Amino acid sequence: MKKVNVVYTLIYDEVNKSVLMVQNENEVWTLPGGAVEDNETLKQAAVREAFEETGLEVEVGNIVAINEAFFPERGHHAILITFSAKIIGGDLVISREEEILQIKWMDLQTANQLMPYHKEGIEKLLESSVPYTFQG
Repeated sequence: MKKVNVVYTLIYDEVNKSVLMVQNENEVWTLPGGAVEDNETLKQAAVREAFEETGLEVEVGNIVAINEAFFPERGHHAILITFSAKIIGGDLVISREEEILQIKWMDLQTANQLMPYHKEGIEKLLESSVPYTFQG
């Protein structure tokens, strides 16, 4: 199996207690994110993917989750890294209609139902934080 690094951004609206999610072409809801490209840091990939999928410019913070999964149908062994992020610019827009069907702010309960692999819920991710350092 090929190793693949995938990054996600957890963008949380504290006022409305909601999480920004995207519905991919396979109709699955996830946080904005995708595969890390060659010669790209994890943070660079998270910023790029958030912009490509939502039109928003984000500032990426610390790591809030690391998941691992096998995707035998694709031949991938994926390491999935979720960063906290805050919006610093841009406009919410779907620019890649072939990849993203919808962008929506979801309440925490709905987000938890759509992402059961975060077993303790999004609320726990909002409390957790591990520093990320690119060493060059």
